[in-house]
Amino acid sequence: MKGEYKGTDGIDGIESKGRELVEAKSASLGVGGFIFRLLGFTFSLVACIVIGLDKQTKTVPIKLIDSLPPLNVPVTAKWNYMSAVLYFLVTNAVACTYAALSLLLALVNRGKCKRLGTLINVLDAFMVALLFSGNGAAAAVGVIGYQGNSHVKWKKVCNVFEKFCDQMAASIVVSLVASLAFLILVLVHAIGIHRRT
Repeated sequence: MKGEYKGTDGIDGIESKGRELVEAKSASLGVGGFIFRLLGFTFSLVACIVIGLDKQTKTVPIKLIDSLPPLNVPVTAKWNYMSAVLYFLVTNAVACTYAALSLLLALVNRGKCKRLGTLINVLDAFMVALLFSGNGAAAAVGVIGYQGNSHVKWKKVCNVFEKFCDQMAASIVVSLVASLAFLILVLVHAIGIHRRT
């Protein structure tokens, strides 16, 4: 009993037990952190693959002159034709690469270096912002593709390129799941800091 408590009233012993309890809870969150980091890696990789393989060619009739029959022209829709979708692919590639590296660093570190853990958590927050910006850019282009914009005379294209637009929408949804995985990592870290203070 005397070795357990340093102070005369037992406050130091209670504080050390409280710290051990917080550290035990933080250790149990390590498995959850690993799972969410792995989910972020997997979903951002899947989003990259789905959008990277997104391509569709259709033959579109174009009428040049009313008295002549329409001219059938093959038209291709591909992810790299739109800068917003290219940005979306790059943000997911960056997030996927970061998730793989941070997963490796987290496994090697295992809570030994607190500064590295803090750096990883700051970069997690950066990945949330990066992925949400990429998702927003791709979703904005997707909405124009589905609905067009009558004010600037942009016609909708998803009525012609259904497969292309559906694959792009699926990629955005998968990327949103990756964004949420990184967001949960940031929230878990914030809750852990709150509990320690």
